[in-house]
Amino acid sequence: MSDGATDRATSMRTGLCGHLGPADVDRRVALCGWVARRREHGEHLAFLDLRDHSGIVQCVVDGRLEVRSEDVVRVEGVVRRRPEGTLNPRLATGEVEIHDCTLEVLAAAETPPVPIEERVEADEALRFRYRYLDLRRTKMQANLRLRATVNAALRRAMERNGFCEIETPLLWSPTPEGAREFAVPSRLHHGSFYVLPQSPQLAKQLLMVAGFDRYYQIARCMRDEDTRADRTLEFTQLDLEASFVGQDDVLAVVSEAVADASEAVTGSRPGDITRISWADALDRFGTDKPDMRFAMELVDLSASFEDTSLRAFSAPCVKALVLAGGGSLGRGRIDALVDRARALGSPGLAWFKVVSGPDGLAFESPLAAHLAEDERAGVLAGTEAREGDLVLAVAADHDLACKVLGSLRVHLGAPAVGEGEHRYVWVVDFPMFEGLDDAGNPAAAHHPFTMPHPEDLEHLESDPLSVRSQSYDLVLNGWELGSGSVRIHRADIQRRVFDALGLSPEDAQARFGFLLDAFRYGAPPHAGFAIGLDRLVAIFAGEESIREVIAFPKTQSGADLMTGAPKALSEAALSELGLVRAPAKK
Repeated sequence: MSDGATDRATSMRTGLCGHLGPADVDRRVALCGWVARRREHGEHLAFLDLRDHSGIVQCVVDGRLEVRSEDVVRVEGVVRRRPEGTLNPRLATGEVEIHDCTLEVLAAAETPPVPIEERVEADEALRFRYRYLDLRRTKMQANLRLRATVNAALRRAMERNGFCEIETPLLWSPTPEGAREFAVPSRLHHGSFYVLPQSPQLAKQLLMVAGFDRYYQIARCMRDEDTRADRTLEFTQLDLEASFVGQDDVLAVVSEAVADASEAVTGSRPGDITRISWADALDRFGTDKPDMRFAMELVDLSASFEDTSLRAFSAPCVKALVLAGGGSLGRGRIDALVDRARALGSPGLAWFKVVSGPDGLAFESPLAAHLAEDERAGVLAGTEAREGDLVLAVAADHDLACKVLGSLRVHLGAPAVGEGEHRYVWVVDFPMFEGLDDAGNPAAAHHPFTMPHPEDLEHLESDPLSVRSQSYDLVLNGWELGSGSVRIHRADIQRRVFDALGLSPEDAQARFGFLLDAFRYGAPPHAGFAIGLDRLVAIFAGEESIREVIAFPKTQSGADLMTGAPKALSEAALSELGLVRAPAKK
């Protein structure tokens, strides 16, 4: 039996079910857990599979068993080797069983409304309604314990690098950051509201002004936005901020922490993390969160169609990708790809099956006969396509062509979440602004406290959409794990950024006054980052949805099926908060 802390004897048990093995033969043990299965062999012999969080062990009982599945029991007995031919290689304890058993029922159980056995799949709504039962399943136990392992590894890395753990408030002041905030009415100040923080962003910057130098916390964050597989209303992140550092320092610390977490889970550390620019990621992979586990990079064919007479390729940019062996796809599959491209906003999707012709490689395609010889040669040379491959091309403006093909690349080539190696990549030099708002002002791509790239500061007023920021994302297997930036700490640069955003001094003071006031008293250069722990753990666990690594998740509609939340408040509770229920909409 293991000598780990989890095996320390208690007043009720001497150890854990899943830790028994041949070394424990002839030991008398006391175990506690749930009845996983019971099997009776006549009137004088019965078998009971006893389960706790560590695993399952078989118990042999003389006489009939007066227990049901999921009853909570205590078993005392002697560890024996299983008879020859009865070993169970699927169980960690499959070489032993418990004999001479005495059994005590600690709590009786009704028949569970959801199956606890792994081989039976239950409806997600039913699982969430009885989440406390769903969490008994081996997979869910493993997922949440894996999460605890990741948290512990990240904490150790932060402590080793001199970061101080500090909790920031959950009742905060409204500070619009792009997503909707949850509002909390004040009982003592009728008509006024707190908000639940989308992140500790402004609080951690204040901690830098306060001189804490290096801060971190595993922070709960809330955003009132639509949920999906990798996003939910409340989430957890490793949040950190440091003073007197630059971008490279933050990337080094985060890379080390993530490598520690990966090693704690998988037993091996990832190599050095590749770093690419946002523009390079978009051009090569069609997205700012590239999945680096597979190739299929986008190629630019614009030069080959500069003087084309084909309307299908008359566009500022022509991008393409090659699906190796895709020439075997039927017309129905290809038409579905064309429909998918159009749904993504593309004017169309050109395709070419590469085949062997009388004079070398040729194309099978509705457009093949209309290509000039130099255009056909340009496509083959640019894509390096071989016989049997499928070339897909989009002609549009650069960003649209990249994004359409980037989506098709993931659709056609990406391994499942739990497959392949863990491939991290840093994406840096994001645009400072993204597009213009209704008033013609550029909109902040990150947040208004992100430091512009020093090489682009001179263009802040003359050409703001060309300005890069000192911001960075960490991506793992096509999932954005988190983002961060070097912050603005100089009042003159902050004023210029606010001016570019169309924020008057009065508006800036109304929205961010407490932070701007703090900066007047000496703000150090600082930078930070936040890692989405739910996403990191989901990838480590091989799960498609972060809800599978959250103890008590909400559904996609934001409902808590177990507790019934959200619920209406009573009229008395509303009155105490100074609220009046609006009449129901017709």
